[in-house]
Amino acid sequence: MACIGVVDTTFARVDMGTVAVDEIRNLIPNAVVKRITVPGIKNTVWGALKLIREGCDAVIVLGWVGPTQVDKYSYLATSIGLMQLQIETGVLVLDVTVHEEEGGGDEKRLKEIALDRAKKHVWNLVQLMRGGLERYAGKGLRQGYPHAGEIV
Repeated sequence: MACIGVVDTTFARVDMGTVAVDEIRNLIPNAVVKRITVPGIKNTVWGALKLIREGCDAVIVLGWVGPTQVDKYSYLATSIGLMQLQIETGVLVLDVTVHEEEGGGDEKRLKEIALDRAKKHVWNLVQLMRGGLERYAGKGLRQGYPHAGEIV
């Protein structure tokens, strides 16, 4: 039975964690799902490590990046930390991040992007756990936005 970890933050302005848990349970009903919510994006590496140590086979990290340069530096440091965690543990850690300026000032649109991205990345995680995404290579799939489609 698969164990999937979900890490989200209180800094996020959309509850992507609940959406991810629900989507995992929809796609893999018998999976064990463990969730931890941390204060901010820099704490997600610790949360992911904690869930890996608790036996999770894969972890999805749902981060939210504010609009300032300091926020972007925090995300860069976090992203590097998540990559290092994957290297050191051999466990898939899927980094799913929403950047606040993606909504262009439209909070409804920003929420749509966040929810779409969370759901589609859960699907990606499930596919990776079940064997891979090779049959979807070059298809222009997008998370947070409509699929672009392949160029034929």
